[in-house]
Amino acid sequence: MIKDMPVSERPREKMAKEGPERLSNQELLAILLRTGTRSESVLQLAQRVLYHFDGIRLLQSATLEELKGIKGIGQAKAIELQAALELCKRIYTFQEESRYVVRSPEDVADYVMDDMRFLTQEHFVVLCLNTKNEIIHRHTLFIGSLNSSIVHPRELFKEALRRSAASVICLHNHPSGDPTPSQEDIDVTKRLTECGKILGVDVLDHVIIGDRKFLSLKEKGYM
Repeated sequence: MIKDMPVSERPREKMAKEGPERLSNQELLAILLRTGTRSESVLQLAQRVLYHFDGIRLLQSATLEELKGIKGIGQAKAIELQAALELCKRIYTFQEESRYVVRSPEDVADYVMDDMRFLTQEHFVVLCLNTKNEIIHRHTLFIGSLNSSIVHPRELFKEALRRSAASVICLHNHPSGDPTPSQEDIDVTKRLTECGKILGVDVLDHVIIGDRKFLSLKEKGYM
């Protein structure tokens, strides 16, 4: 039985210590099955399931009834196995939807204008981009008046690094509808740009959204 095995050889403990890639098909299946029967360990049950389906080749298309036909596999275990197999199929066949590509400040404005031009408070947003300038994530960092104490580089670049972003674009709205930058806007932009250079994440632009108007601090020469 599993409890009689050395701890380091038990599937769950081994996976936690060494990672899933170090486990055999039998050990991975045993983790999904969780328990064996009165007469055999979960590893023995897993081995029998693999033998029944000629390894994992046929297991991937096993029906609920086929799984339940194996001694030791009841309704609950069969459903859990089918759910895991279906999830694997979906991951394998998953295709990302086409991502929005940013080539200019106009692209940034088009992406957010309808969402942001009617906001009654300032929203500071970061767009994370990959190496193809495709937007991979949009995140609102804070809501409120823009100042350097609130827009902390740590929070912005933590999000960018978590998403493995190659670059970022900052943007915020002016509820007045006038996208003219304040001195605080300019100072914040310079600070973030310098931090990005140190971390290796380019700050491509800071776009201010007004009412059907926008302004690019990069185009205006502020960065």
